[in-house]
Amino acid sequence: MRKTRRAGCAGRCSGARFGLSGARVLLTGVSMTKRGLTYAEAGVDIDAGNALVERIKPAAKATRRTGTMGGLGGFGALFDLKAAGYRDPILVAATDGVGTKLRIAIDTGRVDTIGIDLVAMCVNDLVCQGAEPLFFLDYFATGKLDTAQAATIIEGIARGCAESGCALVGGETAEMPGMYHGGDFDLAGFAVGAMERGGELPQGVGAGDVLLGLTSSGVHSNGYSFVRKVVELSGLDWSAPSPFGPGLLGEALLVPTRLYVRAALAALRAGGVHGLAHITGGGLTENPPRVLPEGLGIEIDLSTWALPPVFRWLAETAGMSEAELLKTFNCGIGMIVVAAPDRAPALRALLEGEGETVVEMGRVVAGQGVAYQGHLL
Repeated sequence: MRKTRRAGCAGRCSGARFGLSGARVLLTGVSMTKRGLTYAEAGVDIDAGNALVERIKPAAKATRRTGTMGGLGGFGALFDLKAAGYRDPILVAATDGVGTKLRIAIDTGRVDTIGIDLVAMCVNDLVCQGAEPLFFLDYFATGKLDTAQAATIIEGIARGCAESGCALVGGETAEMPGMYHGGDFDLAGFAVGAMERGGELPQGVGAGDVLLGLTSSGVHSNGYSFVRKVVELSGLDWSAPSPFGPGLLGEALLVPTRLYVRAALAALRAGGVHGLAHITGGGLTENPPRVLPEGLGIEIDLSTWALPPVFRWLAETAGMSEAELLKTFNCGIGMIVVAAPDRAPALRALLEGEGETVVEMGRVVAGQGVAYQGHLL
């Protein structure tokens, strides 16, 4: 389902993006000509919305998977769990956005990968519960719909869905004059996954379990208010050469969040995974303890991987302490697999075979919270 919302009143619906429904506009103190005021004159272009629907249909259709039902134009999207192979399923839902990373995308005009970030922030969370992502919906809001820009964003969302094996079944496009200015827009995502009853994570975490860190692609989608402040302090603009790697600064900071779904699901099916932690806001200090039962903590050896240059530049430019860095960013580790000790070597090999760079970074221990050994800075 996909709908196109007009000035907060209607929607876009159905299996590959939207079908229009009615909308009302309350007019007060408006001097009307004999023919009356049109919706376009109020700032909402229905024709642009229709053009967007047609353009994004192929991208959404390409994400179809087993279990997807129905066609276009409905008020909701259907999904058949039995057809997807589930016998006694538990549903898992997650919603998220990409934060102020959007500001960089808007300011640079590079919006082709921000949709991947949106999907990743939702589906990477789902898999941490032990769930397979099944379908995804997005919410795209703007003051004035630019069909080409919106289509590019949604096509990025479709790429993220396809890479994660989940269907893009619909969403909402909201054109709201007066709410967003210039070329500003906002994005939110919603994903649903499933697992067989009894398969939920974390499960069986114990002292001695091994922490396998899957490296990140960069800053991902957390901490960008800090990132933008550091860039401001540095005196650089988005078109300046990146001080921490090749390319331009804006491009380097828009590298999309890594999608861990396929590798994580492969590890779950192989057995021996007791927990998964997606390293988002709160960094390495706050996220791993979320998978630990009472009475257990973790030890992380910071000398087991090298701090990526982007984080070193941020820390040095801002005069940031290592402790602050560790509780703000992923610091190069985007997902942690908590593995049974006897399964850790096989799981590491499997994950590397799935294309991940894996670091054995620590252990689960008796105690509480996170204890660090070594240093990143």
